[in-house]
Amino acid sequence: MNDREPRDPYEANRRDFLLAGAGLTAAGLAALAAVDAAAQDAGQPSPAGQPLIEPGQTILFQGDSITDAVRNRRPDAAAQPNDQPALGDGYAWLAASQLLIDRPGDNLKIFNRGISGNKVFQLADRWQEDCLDLKPDVLSILIGVNDFWHKVKHDYDGTVETYEKDYRHLLHHTKDRLPKARLVICEPFVLKVGAVDDGWFPAFDGYRAAARRVAEESGAVFVPFQRLFDAAANIAPPERWAADGVHPTHDGAALMAHWWLKAVAA
Repeated sequence: MNDREPRDPYEANRRDFLLAGAGLTAAGLAALAAVDAAAQDAGQPSPAGQPLIEPGQTILFQGDSITDAVRNRRPDAAAQPNDQPALGDGYAWLAASQLLIDRPGDNLKIFNRGISGNKVFQLADRWQEDCLDLKPDVLSILIGVNDFWHKVKHDYDGTVETYEKDYRHLLHHTKDRLPKARLVICEPFVLKVGAVDDGWFPAFDGYRAAARRVAEESGAVFVPFQRLFDAAANIAPPERWAADGVHPTHDGAALMAHWWLKAVAA
């Protein structure tokens, strides 16, 4: 390695991503092939038919804390595409890193605008600045666990009908303003460990079904994360993948990134 300056503004970021990717645990990496095999019977991710992502495009990850993953939200950091601290430490970062490594000449611009604690209506409240102004070509959304969890734990009075109505309205608005954007809807998921007990079911399953419906109605690619984690829990205890039942561990985030890429960029 020499001391020359990077040839383009994305080169240093790709190098940082490659080094960070080496931090994945051996167990997480080994589980990828096993989960792929175990998930065959449960259904593979809904494929895009052809890769959604083309050279020069802008990709935006949106959602709650699972997407946020303690990203650097400072405006100066968040404004820069492909910046690891601004992409957080979760599945969005890992998926972005693989894209940048695999496609170094494509000048992809990848952003994360997830915010911890958000529900669908809170996405809508900040949608202009945190989505529409960025003009994403590919928009990926993972939202829903708080729409249920905060109803159980924090006196939120929303219902699954509220969730579906708000989600449908958000996607209609987005398609109206960004008619060429390709949508990716990720299934909300939980594992039965930590904060998640039998009291979550079957009510939480209704939110999963609602997310699938709005994905189908909007023509979005659907990424069935619950099926992924159900398969993973047959390989290793659920705490390996999400210790509190909601927030993925590093291994869990690696599985999510792997399946997201299979659905979107395969």
